[in-house]
Amino acid sequence: MIPLSIPNFEGNEEEYVTKAVREGWVSTGGAYITELEKNMADYLKVPEVAACQSGTAGLHLAMVECGVEPGDHVIVPTLTFIAAVNPVRYQFAEPVFMDCDDSLCMDPDKLESFLSNECEKRPEGTVYKATGHVIKAMVVVHVFGNLADMEAIMDIAGRFDIRLIEDATEAIGSYYETGRYAGRMAGTIGDFGVYSFNGNKIITTGGGGAVTGINPDEVNHVRFLSTQAKTDAHNYIHDEIGYNYRMTNVQAAIGVAQLEYLEEFIKRKNNNYDKYNELLTDLKSARLIPYRKDTRSNKWLYALDVDMRANNTDVQDLIQNVQQRASRQDPSGD
Repeated sequence: MIPLSIPNFEGNEEEYVTKAVREGWVSTGGAYITELEKNMADYLKVPEVAACQSGTAGLHLAMVECGVEPGDHVIVPTLTFIAAVNPVRYQFAEPVFMDCDDSLCMDPDKLESFLSNECEKRPEGTVYKATGHVIKAMVVVHVFGNLADMEAIMDIAGRFDIRLIEDATEAIGSYYETGRYAGRMAGTIGDFGVYSFNGNKIITTGGGGAVTGINPDEVNHVRFLSTQAKTDAHNYIHDEIGYNYRMTNVQAAIGVAQLEYLEEFIKRKNNNYDKYNELLTDLKSARLIPYRKDTRSNKWLYALDVDMRANNTDVQDLIQNVQQRASRQDPSGD
């Protein structure tokens, strides 16, 4: 079996975790959480980062900060992991699914057509005419580390006054090399950017995530909400609904060590992608899905586009055939 993506622990993970345990800081307080937030902010070139329990938790907190309320609509892509959609329902809002283009990310042409033809701007915001409800936000996912067309999508979001959450859970380290956002990292362009450190991501804390945003006050408020929204630490005063979404210090210790190796991991991912492309050059009925030009992608996950008609098969038969071949392989490699 070839795993989806495996964690690489090659640096100071054990040293930092051992220190956290020996010092007794293993829960949602400790120096490593602050250090991870600072190091991420430096890497991303943003003023504030709030570490949290998971990418899903980060997306939920971003939705809360965007003011998504029951009955609102949130535009989400059709091609994504469910974690980009579930937080919409956590807020008792309704997702509106938007098609993706050949990059596997949200299609800006279809987005603009939908907003121009099926919605209208009113004093309360952009309203989906079919339901009469406001479209409060949209979630743009950078699928597999491939960057969406943020220039076009940001222009559309601005024209229709819709807040934009970048789901960069698969794309930490990806950035634009040309255009308006040259040098800008995935997750640093929209109102909020969310990252995941799940066990299968390019860097991991086992389970964990982070949120950044263009307004540091909002990111600080996200951090406040993630720690139960405790206004007065001594008298346990809570003026808002809070969440137990803070990252633990042990997770952050792993994250600090992992972040030190991120660029090395990205280099390896890019080299592996080039090697796969070389090996698959003569393949007639499939191709390795390309990444957007003029970007440096982290190439988190390689995807194969298979021509089912040329292979005279369907998806389920193909998966079953691959599984059967894998189960017959000699683990010794002979």
